[in-house]
Amino acid sequence: MVGSCHSCDNCMNNLENYCPKMIFTYGTKYYDGAVTHGGYSNIMVVNEHFAVSIPENLPLDATAPLLCAGITVYSPLRFYGLDKPGLRVVGLGGLGHLAVKFAKAMGTNVTVISTSPSKQKEALENLGADSFLVSRDQDQLQAAIGTLDGIIDTVSAQHPLLPLLGLLKSHGKLVILGIPGKPFELQVFPLIQGRKLLGGSMIGGMKETQEMIDFAAEHNIKTDIEVIAMDYVNTAMDRLLKGDVKYRFVIDIGNTLRPSS
Repeated sequence: MVGSCHSCDNCMNNLENYCPKMIFTYGTKYYDGAVTHGGYSNIMVVNEHFAVSIPENLPLDATAPLLCAGITVYSPLRFYGLDKPGLRVVGLGGLGHLAVKFAKAMGTNVTVISTSPSKQKEALENLGADSFLVSRDQDQLQAAIGTLDGIIDTVSAQHPLLPLLGLLKSHGKLVILGIPGKPFELQVFPLIQGRKLLGGSMIGGMKETQEMIDFAAEHNIKTDIEVIAMDYVNTAMDRLLKGDVKYRFVIDIGNTLRPSS
C-alpha cells in the first residue's frame, strides 16, 4: 500500500492496511488521481510514512517480495499468537515458503501440509520444516487429527476447510490468507466443537511492516526468487499459472524497463 486517510480508527492504531481509504501499490487511484502502477513503475513518489527502511544486509531483489508476501504471513503469526511452538503451515509457495521461514525463526515447530508429495524434500531439507503431511493421504490425516495448534492457510486454489478444522486441537486457529475464486463451504459444527477460530489477515500496517523487515534482517530471511527482465513478464505469467516458479518472480525494472517514447 502507498496511502491511507491517516485519520480513521485503523490509521490511528497503526492498521493502515484496514483503512477504508487505503491506496494499493498498484491498480488504484493515488491522492492526485493518477493510477498506481506498483512494481511496473520505474519511479514512484510516496508519502514518507509509507516508505520502509531496508537494512544493508538485505539484498533488494530478495527483499522486495517481503513487503507483500512477507508481511502477509508475519502479521497473522504475531496477531493470532502462532509464533510459539506448535504452529503448522498449510501450502508451499510464494506465501507458504515465507511462512515456514518466519515461523522457524520465531522458534515454532512447523509442519507443511501439501497435496503434493514431491514438495516434501524441499520443505524439510531446504526450508527447514520439522515435518510434512500429504493432505490427500487419509492415513496421514487421520493420524494427525486434533494435534495442531494453528494453521496458516496460504492456498489460493479451491480446497475444503473441513479436513483442516479436524486437524486442530481445541481452541485451535485456522487463518486464511489465500483468496480462492469461489466461496468456501463452511460447516459450523466443527468450529463449535472445540471452540475453534476461523480468521483472516491482509498484509500489515507500516509499523509492523518495518518490524517484519528488521526481523528478517536479524534472522537472515530472504525470499526465494527468480529475477526476470521486463520483456519476460508475459512468459512469467504463463509459468505462474502452471505453478512453475520457486517462489517469486522479481522484475529487474532498473536494467530492463525501456523508456516510454
